[in-house]
Amino acid sequence: MEEFSRFIKLIGNDKFNILKDKKVVIIGIGGVGGYAFEALVRGGISNITIVDYDIIDITNLNRQVITNINNIGRYKVDVAKERALEINRNLNIKVIKEKLNEENVIDIIKGNDYIIDACDDVKAKKLIIRNAINYKIKFISSMGTGNKFNPELLKITDIRKTTYDKLAKKIRTWVIKEKIKGSIYVVSSTEECKKCNNVIGSTSFVPAISGMLCASYVINDILNNIK
Repeated sequence: MEEFSRFIKLIGNDKFNILKDKKVVIIGIGGVGGYAFEALVRGGISNITIVDYDIIDITNLNRQVITNINNIGRYKVDVAKERALEINRNLNIKVIKEKLNEENVIDIIKGNDYIIDACDDVKAKKLIIRNAINYKIKFISSMGTGNKFNPELLKITDIRKTTYDKLAKKIRTWVIKEKIKGSIYVVSSTEECKKCNNVIGSTSFVPAISGMLCASYVINDILNNIK
């Protein structure tokens, strides 16, 4: 696979063949999830499920890598799949145009090796965490990237160690209250939120870096656990 030759030089053919056969599901394919998806695709992972019920809006153009002026109004998952297949025609991409909920969460995540939670719905995040733990599926969850301006303050950490992140605070409070044990890895920023009144502001680079960190976590965890 010549297109991955530079990456294979870093990890070797044997590890690459293990990596590409892993199954990953991404919940949310917007500002964070779109970049996570692209990084996985370019990182050689071939079996990816993308879940998002939303369509592309003009306000998405400043931060979502899958968007352009010509695909406004289309489903994000459809556009993301087309873009990915232009990078690697051998991908096995499953598209789910649904909002994750109590009825479909098990069907969506079961059978996958990893989950990337890139949605902004608190209830959905709790469902992902609870069911990922129950079914022993490794996962990483992106916390808040809105009203943040410094990508250097993003890091992979346990939810219990997050600060200055309103979304993470809600999840952290729930985790402690429910006495959920074990590591819960998230990408979170220690930057204090900018004040943008009632509208959430966003940059092109903070969600992007969060998505890249999520993908990096998955790929590195796979490689580090190959015996």
